[in-house]
Amino acid sequence: MNTPPRALPSRILSSRPLPARPAYALAALSGLLYFLGFPGVDLWPLAFIGLAPLIVALRGQTPRRAAGLGWMAGFIMTMTGFYWLLNMLKVFSGFPTALCFVFMILLCAYQGGRIALCGYLYGRAETRGWPPAPVFALAFVASELVYPLLFPWYFGASVHNAPVFLQVADLGGPYLIGLVLVAANLAVAEIAKAWLDLRQERLAPAAASEALPPEDRDARGLKAALRRRPVLLAGVAIPALAALYGLYRMRAVDSAAAVAEPIKVGIVQPNLALFDRKNALRIHQQRTQELKSQGAQLVVWSEASIPRMFPEKGHELAVQRDITRRLGVPAIIGTLLHRPGPTRTDPGFSYNTALMADEEGKIVGRFDKHYLLAFGEYLPLGDTFPKLYELSPNSGHFNRGTSLDPLVWKDHKITAMICYEDILPDFVNKLVAQGDPDLFVNLTNDAWFGDSTEPWIHLALAKLRSVEHHRYLVRATNSGVSAIIDPVGRVVTHGGTFREETVFGEARFMRSRSLYNVIRDVPWYLATLAILAMAIVSRPRRPSAPPAPAVTEPA
Repeated sequence: MNTPPRALPSRILSSRPLPARPAYALAALSGLLYFLGFPGVDLWPLAFIGLAPLIVALRGQTPRRAAGLGWMAGFIMTMTGFYWLLNMLKVFSGFPTALCFVFMILLCAYQGGRIALCGYLYGRAETRGWPPAPVFALAFVASELVYPLLFPWYFGASVHNAPVFLQVADLGGPYLIGLVLVAANLAVAEIAKAWLDLRQERLAPAAASEALPPEDRDARGLKAALRRRPVLLAGVAIPALAALYGLYRMRAVDSAAAVAEPIKVGIVQPNLALFDRKNALRIHQQRTQELKSQGAQLVVWSEASIPRMFPEKGHELAVQRDITRRLGVPAIIGTLLHRPGPTRTDPGFSYNTALMADEEGKIVGRFDKHYLLAFGEYLPLGDTFPKLYELSPNSGHFNRGTSLDPLVWKDHKITAMICYEDILPDFVNKLVAQGDPDLFVNLTNDAWFGDSTEPWIHLALAKLRSVEHHRYLVRATNSGVSAIIDPVGRVVTHGGTFREETVFGEARFMRSRSLYNVIRDVPWYLATLAILAMAIVSRPRRPSAPPAPAVTEPA
């Protein structure tokens, strides 16, 4: 009589996909953990494990179910993390709350499609024999790169309060930070999958000649399975290397900043109601004088800080006469310009604009917003169907800017970004390539979203632009969060939300050339092409070796 063998079979334990109910439960758990680890809630260590339940759920699934699992995770994440969309839709559109809630569900269902795309690409490529770990990493970065969003976000922003992990952004933007986190999640998922494999093996053991006692199989099987999975090593090594690189870069950038030219910057945060025109000028001028007395050398106002429509023709003299000549300090202000149409019935063109004024109040620079906010500044399909503007009376009718040139003041170039342009990495890359600025300035009004987590999410996403290009970023917002961010993503100083105040601090004029600014998103487009190819073409099969005979011990 022979005893059972004392070694596991040489084959890797087979993986069977989870049934639908537990798989969707794990996907929903990932959506919740993603939200909890994201800016706003800021339990950022969860970013290293939050995707693991989804990765486990995706294993072995059909492409269709993998897409459904991804969508479930994305929908839960957006419905919880973007809860402030309801208030935004109410303010922007003027529709009833019930209808706005329906729109919110539809919008979150669409936004959740980003993770659905990741799941679908993963399911296609895995069924064609490609290794699951690199397939998920490629599918994840492809979905972040190419899926169009109304409100863009990036997984890498989850670690904005741990700047040591942010520094790889100067190599590959927010996508590389996300991949560092994905590596850790893949390692956690590998441990979970090894355990599930062993449970499946125990419930449905192989032939009796290959069976082990349960306690031996669990102990030896887990060790053997983990030894066979290099993903574990990568999941530890990649975050560790990113942290070491972060320490090195932070020290180098801090040394460069220490010798850069400083400037005292003041920010006016007026906390005006969305359509308050009466008090805007008085508050801004009064607060600017306070900042001037503190020693401010540059004062920045928020987006559309003076909500008055100036005629585009001759606006320089009009703004100087009515606003900037009384300031006595260089300032960047947000306002609105209008170019009338050729006929009375033609509404013409409006622009959301940032203007640079010198010490005497003379307008020396202009930047028009490029990326307009749907419903707030334009109505999707509104130009095709003008009747829609009658149904959505609060929606704006603005035109996009065309110039990427910076604001030039003295010997300095200041790149302006308006509203959520500071969370668009490719757009800021273009601005830097065009203007080679030595300071970033962002003018924003987040009052539309209420006193929610959105202003803090916006701040966290904006930090990445400072890291990618190693420039200071001055953010002036109407209702918060106004802040000065240093070149490694740390907040030098900031204000609160929904209170009138000033923010005063020091920035520095810096120029730097980063790898990400040079190569931009080319590697990530190549990664996208790679995962598309894997989703279409099956992996070539290697010739299989004959199975090794089982080794048994005599009775």
